[in-house]
Amino acid sequence: MTSIWAASALDWWQEAGVDTIVGETARDWLNPKAKAAPAEAAPAPALLPDTLDAFRDWLAASAEIPFAAPSVRRDLPAGDPDSGLMVMVDMPSPEGGLLAGEAGALFDRMLVAIGRSRETIYLAPLSPIRTPTGTIDAASAARLAEIARHHIGLAAPRTLLLFGDICGKALLNTPVAAARGAWHEIDTPKGAIKTLVTIKPEKLNTNALKKLAWADLQMLMEELG
Repeated sequence: MTSIWAASALDWWQEAGVDTIVGETARDWLNPKAKAAPAEAAPAPALLPDTLDAFRDWLAASAEIPFAAPSVRRDLPAGDPDSGLMVMVDMPSPEGGLLAGEAGALFDRMLVAIGRSRETIYLAPLSPIRTPTGTIDAASAARLAEIARHHIGLAAPRTLLLFGDICGKALLNTPVAAARGAWHEIDTPKGAIKTLVTIKPEKLNTNALKKLAWADLQMLMEELG
């Protein structure tokens, strides 16, 4: 009699959808196809500061900048943002600072050749933090380009000079070899900025490359008058 009752009970449980005696996870028997709750979306990046002074402070301290860490060094923009000429490098030099060492000395001579100095340009990095490898991955470059467009818009230079492949690819999606020798425009929140791309001083190790860079500087001088 007991076996008949047990069999009947098992039949009833089976019809009711009970397919295990003990389970570790709760089951919604009335809605077996219920979907899992969607994962929460990642928080959107905070809005970037809308003045150049506030933006500089943000660059100095924000944890939202790629490669940011509590002890990492940051090199900030320098020079005169009202000069009409903004120069952007990919990242600080290995020695620290923007365009330091031998490359910095060559850059200073290039500026003299076009009648400028570091005090009469606005020099800024795409990334204020130098990476250990001296390279920037695609995802970080995309975020840095977004930040740089905002920065360029705040500075609103008459012309922008980009040094090197990293800057050219991030902001124009074009390497130096294909981009140099012609004017481009970079869209910013404050409007389009006329832009020239050239070889960065660290790469000017032959007379042929220096000749190409000088041709680009002549274009820049003509535009600046």
